[in-house]
Amino acid sequence: MLKNILKELRNHAPFTVLGALSGIVIMLIFYRTPSPTALTIFYTLHPLHVVLSALVTAAMYNHYKCGKLKIKCNLFTLLIIGYVGSIGIATLSDSIIPYLGEAMLNLPNRGLHLGFIEKWWLVNPAAFLGVAIAYFWPRTKFPHAGHVLLSTWASLFHIIVALGGTINWFLSLVIFVFLFLAVWVPCCVSDIVFPLLFVGEHDHEAECC
Repeated sequence: MLKNILKELRNHAPFTVLGALSGIVIMLIFYRTPSPTALTIFYTLHPLHVVLSALVTAAMYNHYKCGKLKIKCNLFTLLIIGYVGSIGIATLSDSIIPYLGEAMLNLPNRGLHLGFIEKWWLVNPAAFLGVAIAYFWPRTKFPHAGHVLLSTWASLFHIIVALGGTINWFLSLVIFVFLFLAVWVPCCVSDIVFPLLFVGEHDHEAECC
């Protein structure tokens, strides 16, 4: 399992770098966005990220645990795995890690925005929607790519809320590092590692869907 996890992290690193670079480009264009507007954009991207995260997490479990046996997964089990895997990891990726970067850089408008609490009526149903899609359509390849980009952009706008309309090369470099870390490990953990913890020893040996 550890070998597979390290392999997946290595394989996803180049795409995550491209995602983080796209975030820097977007930041250089939108860094003057007023904080309330940036927060609104964050709360558009974050729920979309949660939908895809829940979809991929639940779909991985559905595929490896139930798909090989050609049976329907228990919806309650799928719901718990998809919800915890998406809300927990998406919050770490989109909010907690960016906030650590904001605090380290002492950004003027820094703040920790926990979507499943602040906008519970929006973010939590997004996780349930992702699980419902995975229940009927357990596919992962395209949603994972979209998940990485949405996670990058959601993390970015959490940081833009804190920027206060100023940017320089040092801030850009540090933000790039935090964008990479905010997406690379959490997204791979959410999409790959977390759901596979709940399947059997040999259930994950086949190629993913």
